[in-house]
Amino acid sequence: MATPARHPVELVDPTRRHYTLSPAVADVSGPRPLATIVLPCYNESAHVLREIERITFAMDTSGMSYELLVIDDASTDRTLEVLQEALPRFPRMRLMPFRRNGGSGTARRIGTRESRGEIVVWTDADLTYPNERIPEFIRYLIEHPECAQVVGARTAERGTLRVLRVPAKWFIRKVAEGLAGVKIADLNSGMRAFRREVSLPFLRLLPPGFSCVTTITLAFLSNQHDVDYLPIDYGKRSGQSKFHPLRDAYRYILQVVRMVMYFNPLKVLLPPALVLLGVGVAKAVYDMIVHPFYFAANTILLFMTGLIIGSLALLADLVVRSRSE
Repeated sequence: MATPARHPVELVDPTRRHYTLSPAVADVSGPRPLATIVLPCYNESAHVLREIERITFAMDTSGMSYELLVIDDASTDRTLEVLQEALPRFPRMRLMPFRRNGGSGTARRIGTRESRGEIVVWTDADLTYPNERIPEFIRYLIEHPECAQVVGARTAERGTLRVLRVPAKWFIRKVAEGLAGVKIADLNSGMRAFRREVSLPFLRLLPPGFSCVTTITLAFLSNQHDVDYLPIDYGKRSGQSKFHPLRDAYRYILQVVRMVMYFNPLKVLLPPALVLLGVGVAKAVYDMIVHPFYFAANTILLFMTGLIIGSLALLADLVVRSRSE
């Protein structure tokens, strides 16, 4: 009996972004690998093969079972053609081409969901991260079962527009540390390994852009999952950076506040509520001394605003607790 021909399997993501899954990825009859390496690509035709060779050589040498899930995010250059031609050379490589550009966060989210490994590794294809150290990250999670995620903490910033990137990322990291209540060595590193089962409830929270790495870090920390850090070198990017200092810095800060609000709204809402209530009470005392039995309109406004924000903080905390239960 003839075996029916395999055709690409078309999947529809909840975000309504269409993509295709190669037959090799759709076939899950084989043994599950230990790790899945998710490698998003967008216009990386000049160097993506070098990155794939570096990753596969390191993993083959380590002796660990793995799959390399390469996602082409609707590149406008020859990236997809280069990857399709390279498929026969790399038997552990799986190719997932997007029909529409979804962003690095969408690629990582879908790649993680479609991964088969117990451990998922995120990294980039722009030659900036030491991907030859991926086995070390996987081994760290194996040797430290209490750790849910290990992040590559960059020792230096060598990206473009360094004068703007360094202070912006430092400020964002300090905001995140203050809201999360823990020290974070590198908030938005693109190289990390984590346990797939732990990450699944948080995948729907990942935004489509760069701040997905910030989101997955805060999601783990806010839910009391241990996150450790390994120092890594960070090389100069090959090709043009897709990071916009002002736009992406704003998105990072917005995502930090959003994530802390989602898991611990009291951290965000209670401090301003207490400040407004305190200032309102102090202003009321001043009004009573200067103008007995008279409260200025701004005094009432300060007090009522603090009371409303405080009430919202308690209500949001109740919603979070009821959702967790």
